[in-house]
Formats: sequence, C-alpha cells, structure tokens
Amino acid sequence: MHWTTQRLILRPWCADDAAPFAEMSADPEVMRFFPSTLSATAAQALVAGENALFADQGLGVLPVTLRATGAFLGCVGLHPIRPDLPPGPGVEIVWRLARSAWGQGYAPEAAQAWLDYGFSTLNLAEVIAFTAEINLPSQAVMRKLGMRRTPDKDFDHPALPEGDRLRHHVVYVAP
Repeated sequence: MHWTTQRLILRPWCADDAAPFAEMSADPEVMRFFPSTLSATAAQALVAGENALFADQGLGVLPVTLRATGAFLGCVGLHPIRPDLPPGPGVEIVWRLARSAWGQGYAPEAAQAWLDYGFSTLNLAEVIAFTAEINLPSQAVMRKLGMRRTPDKDFDHPALPEGDRLRHHVVYVAP
C-alpha cells in the first residue's frame, strides 16, 4: 500500500530505509525529546515491528519519502497507545523526521494523510497525540493539524523518573 500527497510518498518499510532510519534515530538533535537515541539494532527491530503491525492491523509508523527524489525524510503513522500510558486505550499519531526535513511542512502533510485514513478507512472516533510539554515543535504540528489541546488528559510519563525534563506530557485530540 502506498499513499501519495502533493509532495510525499508514504509506504511500507524496505531494506533501503534501514540506514537512513538508523542514522536519524541516532541523531541526538532529532531525539532530543526522547529519553535516548536508538542503536542501529533497536532501529531495525522497530522497523520490523511496524511492518508487522501495519500488515496485521492497518496501523503503524511508515517511512515518508520525497516524491521528487525518493529521499528518506522520516516516518509518520498511527499507532496503538501502549496500555500503561494514561491517554489510552486508543490510537496516537506520531512522527519523526530527519533534521534535513524540518521546517518544510512535511510532518503535517504526512500526518494529515494518516488522519484522513484513520477517520475514513479505519473509522476511528478520535486520534490522540502526546509529547513532552517542552516539545514545542511537535505541539505546533498538532495545532496545524487542527488537533485541540486537552489539559485534563495531560500526564506524567510512567517510564520517566520524577524530575526528568521529559516526564510531563501534554495531550491533543482530533477531531
């Protein structure tokens, strides 16, 4: 399954995506709002899991490439919310883009395609997005998507210790 937007292609993972995904996931600047960077082995395991999830449930985080050149930009998708996280159960929209793709509107363009798919094909009632409170760039994408902030759903991430700068998370909801 492939989707295209005006500038992008969203498609299942292939072998050529492994190196740029691992490189992006090892970049401390890209991963600054995550607890840590990912090793190449962890990145490869994530990719295998996402392809399986998409094949099984129609959900997953898939690569985003530039239509004009085929360049790997990052990944975007819908993902089941882990059961140990307070905003769940439900489905979240997520994105991670390489630094070279920042500031060009690729994240909201790809995420909107996923939201359209989630609401029209999967018949989801809502989609949730959450991030560390200090992650202002992701919150800007959420607002561009028309998601609304729901402070009553904000939470402290249970996997992060008290005092961690990433612990407090804010929640946005679509539609």
